[in-house]
Amino acid sequence: MILFAAVMVSALAVVNTSFKSRTVFYELQKLRAESNELDVQRGQLLIEQSTFGLEGRIEQKAMEELEMTLPDWSRIIMVRHD
Repeated sequence: MILFAAVMVSALAVVNTSFKSRTVFYELQKLRAESNELDVQRGQLLIEQSTFGLEGRIEQKAMEELEMTLPDWSRIIMVRHD
């Protein structure tokens, strides 16, 4: 009788450990997928950053998409901060 109880407790422990292992593995897979997505997003942002870093690119975007124009030099006021 004691041997049967010990076997049952051991079997339940194996089932519990197996369940926890699968749960942790599933969580690991989700985190790896999220990490891959973030790596792709980071790569896209780095490309975008380097594109906007090109000389005149920000000015070009401002003129094309926001319809901004350069003001006349007479309207520009220089401000100094001491």
